[in-house]
Amino acid sequence: MNEGGMNSGRIVLVVIFIVLAGVSGWLIMDDNADADRGMRGDRAVTVVSQKVDTRRFADVVEALGTARARESVTLTARVSDTVRSVLFEDGQIVKKGDILIKLEDDEEVAQLREAEANLKEAERSFERIKNLVNQGNASTAALDTEQRRLDEARFRLQAARARLDDQRVVAPFDGMLGLRQVSEGSLLSSNAPITTIDAIDLIKLDFSVPERFISTLNPGQMVEARVSAYPDRLFKGVVRTIDSRVDPVTRSLIVRAEVMNEDNALRPGLLMRVEVLSREWEAVAVPEQAVVPTGGRHFVFVMNGDTTERREVQLGLRRPGYVEVTEGLSVGDRVVVEGTLRLGRQGMKVRDMAADAAAGDAS
Repeated sequence: MNEGGMNSGRIVLVVIFIVLAGVSGWLIMDDNADADRGMRGDRAVTVVSQKVDTRRFADVVEALGTARARESVTLTARVSDTVRSVLFEDGQIVKKGDILIKLEDDEEVAQLREAEANLKEAERSFERIKNLVNQGNASTAALDTEQRRLDEARFRLQAARARLDDQRVVAPFDGMLGLRQVSEGSLLSSNAPITTIDAIDLIKLDFSVPERFISTLNPGQMVEARVSAYPDRLFKGVVRTIDSRVDPVTRSLIVRAEVMNEDNALRPGLLMRVEVLSREWEAVAVPEQAVVPTGGRHFVFVMNGDTTERREVQLGLRRPGYVEVTEGLSVGDRVVVEGTLRLGRQGMKVRDMAADAAAGDAS
């Protein structure tokens, strides 16, 4: 093919390209015009609105704490002897004074019986001398001697009872026992651990708070706590004590709260996530999805009949799912909570699905 034929082919291709480009541009412009006409026409944007109401807000201090028993003791024996009987099971709930361990006590029982007999003899001797003194047949000095012997017999009996009590290990308070660490027949040394006992009907919750929150903490404040073992359960308590000293290294102080634990769900040593509720107040609030941030400012779309009004608002405290509105809204206003991204400008016509649903329920 000669050079003239090739140039003619190129010219034809260029013309075809220009025509196609022009048609495509016309189609795009026509589509945009149709869309714009639709926006200006009767076609409404579907949205869902919600009535503005108030919610309770509170300043919250968050921390991690450790659960501790109201009372906690490792039980030991006062003397060394052979274990005669073990009267408890692992994890048992016991009452104050319940006998848990009995040691061999034959010698102590014998000493107690002897002390009881000596006391009875001293009491009879004292009464006999007392009668003689009343009759004038004995001196008061003899009565004083018998009184001293009677007192000594009483003291010996108390000592014998104390030695026998040392052969028993009893619960010092109501609580839950831990794991048993002794067996019948074993030689138990004094101060050797037998088991633990924890009073867990009330849990002491200790947590560390940065020093900047000192001014917001006071005894009597409510706390809410959660543990991983019960993710859906909320434990409530009260601040009882605030430590008198701030740790100079961590710049924090220890706060102790008390949490009721009637069902013994909480155990000492659990890690708990704590929220201390400080100042509380009622304020206007909207769902977070109703707020549209633009250029560092915040807006909501307020329903105005079948159109919307784009209104700037001032926000306060945020909580999961909703936010405080300090300026720009009043209780009773309806704001768009779904479909805000489709509302590009002021005064757009909308169809409120929430209002339609309410009308349907009423009919």
